[in-house]
Amino acid sequence: MHGMEWVVEATGCSEESLRDLKILQSLFDTMIADLYLRPVGETRWHQFPITGGMTGLCLLAESHLTCHTFPEHKSLCLNLFCCVPREEWAFDSELRARFGAEEVQVRKLIRSYQVACRTVASD
Repeated sequence: MHGMEWVVEATGCSEESLRDLKILQSLFDTMIADLYLRPVGETRWHQFPITGGMTGLCLLAESHLTCHTFPEHKSLCLNLFCCVPREEWAFDSELRARFGAEEVQVRKLIRSYQVACRTVASD
């Protein structure tokens, strides 16, 4: 058994889109629906007063979905961890369409739950 974690970075984004709560909420809603994720409560959002950057956290029965936007750097960081495998999601095309990202880097990590065991011979 293993889980999947996606670490996604989008750069060259529109500064306004990275400050727009509705765009970020729509992104989370689409991901949750498309990947059949199960939130255990409302997504929490925080907007920073000076830059307008946003942080979002959705606690899932499967683990979590988070994002951090940095309008001053035109970047967005997204993390999705699921304790069970999920289908691939269109991170590249979605982030380019929603945020005008010029580049999207997706790293996928397999999180194994199996612990390697060794038998130690006793004398």
